[in-house]
Amino acid sequence: MVDTRPTAPTTALPPVGTGPHRRRLGLLALVATFGGLLFGYDTGVVNGALLPMKQELGLTNVTEGVVTSSLLFGAALGAVLGGRIADGWGRRKTILVLAVLFFVGTVACVAAPTFGVIVVGRVLLGLAVGGASTVVPVFLAELAPYEIRGSLSGRNELMIVIGQLAAFLVNAAIGTLWGEGDGVWRVMLAVCALPAIALFVGMLRVPESPRWLASKGRDAEALAVLRQVRSDERAEAELADIRRSTTVAPDEPRESGWRTLLGNRWLVRIVLVGAGLGVAQQLTGINSIMYYGQTVLIESGFEASAALIANIAPGVIAVVGGVVAIRNMERIDRRTTLVLGFSLTTVCHFLIGTASVLLPAGNPARPWVILVLVVAFVGSMQTFLNIATWVVLSEIFPMQIRALGMGIAVFCLWTANALLGLSFPSLVAATGITGTFFGFGVVGLLALAFIWRFVPESRGRTLEQVEEGVTTGDVGAVATAGRRGH
Repeated sequence: MVDTRPTAPTTALPPVGTGPHRRRLGLLALVATFGGLLFGYDTGVVNGALLPMKQELGLTNVTEGVVTSSLLFGAALGAVLGGRIADGWGRRKTILVLAVLFFVGTVACVAAPTFGVIVVGRVLLGLAVGGASTVVPVFLAELAPYEIRGSLSGRNELMIVIGQLAAFLVNAAIGTLWGEGDGVWRVMLAVCALPAIALFVGMLRVPESPRWLASKGRDAEALAVLRQVRSDERAEAELADIRRSTTVAPDEPRESGWRTLLGNRWLVRIVLVGAGLGVAQQLTGINSIMYYGQTVLIESGFEASAALIANIAPGVIAVVGGVVAIRNMERIDRRTTLVLGFSLTTVCHFLIGTASVLLPAGNPARPWVILVLVVAFVGSMQTFLNIATWVVLSEIFPMQIRALGMGIAVFCLWTANALLGLSFPSLVAATGITGTFFGFGVVGLLALAFIWRFVPESRGRTLEQVEEGVTTGDVGAVATAGRRGH
């Protein structure tokens, strides 16, 4: 097992300090995380829209899974494309393109007359969701000072669960007002156009990532951006650190992309670790609850209308857990958080499976016990696992392949998500809640072993330090001064 303790910057940086630059940093992060809000709404809205859509379009269990998973397969492709484009075009331009794609995909879904058109619209939304899930965390990590990088980068995942909660609330409100009449699901989907417009307008006034600018030799522009979100002294010192990490010999041009990745076994290793972490996070089944929560609650014994309202509870606990997670990102090591998260979610899986055995269908306590356990699972996931996963993925890849490495890891994450989304209705129909959640529990045990063995620690280290460790294979290099600035 690698030594995973964090190291300190080789050169002490001036403190981040307070003032207008901190407020500016918070504002830029807020605008960028509208991409996370769209991610959350688009993945969560299908939870309540699926039943009326199924009735109007005549969907079967198979085509229902296709509608849900089409966005997810699109997201897998969007993750890789978004990462590659962001390395070439820059983070800001890529996010602007994604905002347009969110809007176009929404319009296509709302106007869809048939199953085929809704699938095309969902794929377009998936491309945008996947791109946002890759590029926004990278942009935030590159913009943030290392002392608060975890809590700042983690805001994107918080916005994702806020978007999912917003979808659940909108679904419940529209479902209550309009009932299950024709077109109610179109209204649910149309709401997504509003944050897409807000993301596009907001990003027009957001600067490019300073680290991306420095990697392209545009140091003056990088310094100007850093001065917007740091004190002058800190901005100059931080740029000097970034320059050291991007300096190469005159006869060794700095390459990026697949050639660089495949030419270094340590880079291949860290990409595989990132991909494994992403897949493990998805195989907890969290997004099955977010997509099919109403279906699970109906299977546990709730009426359809009651399940639509009860489904808000997991959304609320997800936001509460996200807020707690943000507060803990700079207090608890990343690995510790991940181990806690997988331990708690695995326990919840086995408890849900056990409850479904001990409380057979028809038992009045069954739906409420399973609801409580589902809420406990979602709370554990959001408090200890989801935000930590996305923060770690945004931190562990070197600058030359950061968006590409993130894209590959998120591609694997979304592929696992898509396959689970495609098969979940059939899985529940075949094995019920019992078999489904016992299966998630077994996967959780395997994930714990993987995290313990392979995932490095990145808290308290600059991105340049993490890069140095990863590219040399010394990911656990230690300097005892690492905590002095905290």
